[in-house]
Amino acid sequence: MTVRKKLLGEWRGRLSKVTVPERNTAVLAELQSLRERVPRLTGSLVASSDGMLIEHDLPAHIEPAGMAAMAAAQLALSYRLATTAHGGGFNEVVVLGSEGQVVIYAAGYTSLTVLAGPEVNVGRLHLESRPVARAIAEHLAMTHPEKELE
Repeated sequence: MTVRKKLLGEWRGRLSKVTVPERNTAVLAELQSLRERVPRLTGSLVASSDGMLIEHDLPAHIEPAGMAAMAAAQLALSYRLATTAHGGGFNEVVVLGSEGQVVIYAAGYTSLTVLAGPEVNVGRLHLESRPVARAIAEHLAMTHPEKELE
């Protein structure tokens, strides 16, 4: 084997390695605490506005990256709808399904998505989730000060 082929093989190996991002322990703690405080909460995640997964506390049967992408798409659509209809900002959107609900809260440059069963107390869900969305926005603003809060 020539030196050239050996180097090429090493470079391919470096380029093909998948790196797993570090868990954001502060955000994960917020998500886990939310699940403990709200009965019938099935999971939650934080995604950037472009659909990248930041952190999640989801059950194993839900794929986190795909859910983050869908949440970002819903967030963008909801934001556009709110600004077109009323000229103001966006705070949250609730999707009611026959087997549960999905609530997406604006959290700075990110979103907090919460999944809950059909029997969840919606008032309690909002009461607990809104401050968590603000806390997550603050955690991420301290971690990434170059990002602007919307």
